[in-house]
Amino acid sequence: MKRFYKEVSVSAVESGWQVMLDTRAMKTVGGLAQILPTKVLAEALAAEWSAQGEKIDPASMPLRDMADYAIDMVSPDTDALIEKAVAYGDTDTLLYRADPDEPLFARQQEVWEPVVGALEARLGVQFVRISGIIHRPQHDETLVKLRDELTGQSPFALAAIEAMTHLAASLITGLSASEPKADALALWNAANLEEDWQIEQWGRDEEAEERREKRTGDFLRARQFWELTHSQTGN
Repeated sequence: MKRFYKEVSVSAVESGWQVMLDTRAMKTVGGLAQILPTKVLAEALAAEWSAQGEKIDPASMPLRDMADYAIDMVSPDTDALIEKAVAYGDTDTLLYRADPDEPLFARQQEVWEPVVGALEARLGVQFVRISGIIHRPQHDETLVKLRDELTGQSPFALAAIEAMTHLAASLITGLSASEPKADALALWNAANLEEDWQIEQWGRDEEAEERREKRTGDFLRARQFWELTHSQTGN
């Protein structure tokens, strides 16, 4: 599609902020008003529109896509997304360890335990660690606490947490990365510990590295989206 606008701006509305293309207020892919919770998020989406050339490239506007997903898909049924995320908590990558006599186990303990322990302390829960691949469910009270932590989050925050959780196959990672001072890259690298371990053992693969680079970008972008939805600057 050819670029059909000249000016991009953001405008305050009753319940948030909107991106304006000339005098047109933006809507979501689903046709809803694209009302954004913070000015900085609106400005970030406006920057994506401003960066377009003569032709619009939808793939170059990932923040817009996340905003539309939050409004069109998450907002109408937050409970469904919360249950999907809690299911990750019941099979969390960071809780499944190698057997204690394997070298990988020591690395998992070193890298994963601080992350798991920090979330346990914050939520007041005790996760079940598992050696091997046979599923062992988490305690009901733990799943309740995870559900409570997600309940009440905005659709925009939930969209970001779901994206990070899905990419890392770890709700512990998703929740840990949705903290104001979180080191998102360190958390992402921790979640990919087993992949890095395999690289150490067997060497690198160019295609796998390209996939990892893309997923890393997606994870950090989801974290950026979370930050933009929580910024107090210019609200």
